[in-house]
Amino acid sequence: MVLEEQFIQKCREAFNTFDQDGSGTIDTQEMKLLLEAIGEAPSEEELFRFMADVDEDGTGEIEFAEFLRAFEKQRGGAQELEDELDTIDAFVALGGEPDKTGYIDTARLIQVVKDEFGMTIKIEKLIEEWDKDKDGRLDYREFAAIFQ
Repeated sequence: MVLEEQFIQKCREAFNTFDQDGSGTIDTQEMKLLLEAIGEAPSEEELFRFMADVDEDGTGEIEFAEFLRAFEKQRGGAQELEDELDTIDAFVALGGEPDKTGYIDTARLIQVVKDEFGMTIKIEKLIEEWDKDKDGRLDYREFAAIFQ
């Protein structure tokens, strides 16, 4: 994932705000203040665990690069969740259930691909390939694999 310059700048501003002593790193006490500022109230154990997770080089302090990577990971996780929710929405729109049960209406999928998107791909052949259990239907697992 490539981080946008504006996002990096915002992270730098947040980092500098909580690097109270200007050392170029955030220590445990500064991290506690940062977490409290965003509404968290970490126990000492949670704070220690958080610092250990983010402090990749084991110095006991978080450098800006580590801080940025932590935000990048968090945003990546959010993107994965958003992607899954989009897949579930498409699954439901094609006849599946929101709890990932049921099957899509393959005739509807063919109609969407050919008529609504105007694509000329051989969608029937692809559906056969995606139908791993060869039951003539696509369940959520088979449907979601299309987007992997």
